Amino acid sequence: MTVPATPDGAVPVAPRVHWIGALDPDLRRFDIILRTANGTSYNAYAVRGSQGVAIIDTVKIDFSEAFFGRLESIADYDEITTVVLNHLEPDHSGALPELLRRARRATLLVSPQARLMLNGLFDPADLAGRVAFVGSGDRADLGDRQLQFLNTPYLHWPDTQCTWLAAEGILFSADFLGCHYCDSRLFNDAVGDFRFSFDYYYRHIMRPFGSYVRDALDLIEALPLRVVAPAHGPILRRDPLEYVARYRALAARTVYGAATKTLAVFYVSAYGATRRMAEAVVAGAESASTAAGEVRISLHDLEGGEAAAFVDLIEEADALVFGSPTINGDAVKPVWDLLSSLTVVDLKGKLGAAFGSYGWSGEAVPMIEERLRRLKLRVPLPGVRARLAPTGNDFAACHDLGREISLQLLGRPTPRTFDLAQIS
Repeated sequence: MTVPATPDGAVPVAPRVHWIGALDPDLRRFDIILRTANGTSYNAYAVRGSQGVAIIDTVKIDFSEAFFGRLESIADYDEITTVVLNHLEPDHSGALPELLRRARRATLLVSPQARLMLNGLFDPADLAGRVAFVGSGDRADLGDRQLQFLNTPYLHWPDTQCTWLAAEGILFSADFLGCHYCDSRLFNDAVGDFRFSFDYYYRHIMRPFGSYVRDALDLIEALPLRVVAPAHGPILRRDPLEYVARYRALAARTVYGAATKTLAVFYVSAYGATRRMAEAVVAGAESASTAAGEVRISLHDLEGGEAAAFVDLIEEADALVFGSPTINGDAVKPVWDLLSSLTVVDLKGKLGAAFGSYGWSGEAVPMIEERLRRLKLRVPLPGVRARLAPTGNDFAACHDLGREISLQLLGRPTPRTFDLAQIS
């Protein structure tokens, strides 16, 4: 197969709209955590109106020369009145200081959430008197056409916004609806099969912000989209709504229906003690579920599966309970492997709890609880620790823990009595 040539100049996207970005085909890892088998692109765009030119996003600083070369092929710097940064991450803003030095008339437009980030990324002297903050519904006038802004925070930084060119039905979507896939043919109907990269990008970048994704989709689905122009990956000019629909499916949480609550119990057991505690937690959860409503409960031995295989299950679950023995003053590695995989999942507000057996010090349970809190789970119930072989009292405590987790999920928590004399 012949590798397509890299475009030398700007590439037309629509009338008076050009791609002026850069290609990075040799990149194999992005932001430490993402593998990029096909490299990536840093997409930037120029929009010409009768009264000025707008630049939407720039490129990673290492690729500035290609960016400025393409820009200069379709516009003079004194024509540029507007620079829009939909997202301040350095791979999109690296060339900004030099662009502002060259385009002396330009005003930088960013979202209100970018205010606190600007001085951390740029020399304030480069921005003095040249920044304006825009929110949903605000517009930038280019004469015979306007840019309209949509505030779409946390996709995937707080400052993210989208820019809408109604005249051509083009949504400049920042990282939203993009992917790390480099192909010099640029457009989704011309490049190779990038479906894996599209889904992979969602799962590793957008997935933790599912509620914000759904909010953004509510805005975007109402637009008469003809083209989605993201900041990475192919420009979606054929059937862009199919990609919007794919995001809607990926962001949905409807496996069992909204009315069904789910509890997942994970454990690792060296000699069977923590396993038997896990079984007691499940039995307690089932007793409350049967009596008070429906909770779907599952039990998983982490020694029997890879951490990545459990991530989808955890995203759907409403409560997560982890069991680990304490070995050398720590929880065991399979538990940490799973917990470290959860940064790609929206966990805020889920219930969490921990239990486990130990021989001497029993640090595993409080360490897991602290990690769950840092992942923004609610941990309302004290964990259960059993020294060596669990006793009948230990199993009863595990049963009570499981029962109370189910009741909390069903909105029927057991009233708690506090001794006020012990509260300082």
